[in-house]
Amino acid sequence: MIALKDRHPGEGRDRGETRRDFLSRDPGLRRDDDIWQVLEGVPDPEIPVVSVVDLGIVRAVTREQVTITPTYTGCPATQVIERDIRDALDAAGYRDVAVETVLSPPWTTDWITETGKAKLEDYGIAPPSTALTATCPQCGSIDTEEVSRFGSTPCKAQWRCRDCLEPFDRFKCH
Repeated sequence: MIALKDRHPGEGRDRGETRRDFLSRDPGLRRDDDIWQVLEGVPDPEIPVVSVVDLGIVRAVTREQVTITPTYTGCPATQVIERDIRDALDAAGYRDVAVETVLSPPWTTDWITETGKAKLEDYGIAPPSTALTATCPQCGSIDTEEVSRFGSTPCKAQWRCRDCLEPFDRFKCH
């Protein structure tokens, strides 16, 4: 059994529970609602319909520090995300709150909130899934095919729907 202090904040939470709800009951982490609210307003620079909280990039929040993990170690947006978080914190009066990027454990699509997955789908991006086929975010068909493992960003693959013939990105599951 993994001790609470050794467990990542996303492990072991209920499906219907948001990342924020889970973190709020973890005694190893303190939730600060006003800082979380600021961070929920910081959009991902590559997928602006979702926030850095929706994507699970924000790992922990205390009055002293915001800890983040990029979706990929070499994610080209990491510096932009750090800057956008810093700017949002500064604008909200949290100049003393540090922003720390950690790479271990690595980010996983399991950290995307249910709200984030719904926003991705509404935006036209199939959310991550272990299913062999993607569900078309345009028409809902599962008669889809992967066109290329490489999509518009490193975290997505290019797919096409055989029913409506629309191309779409699918968030890679990892």
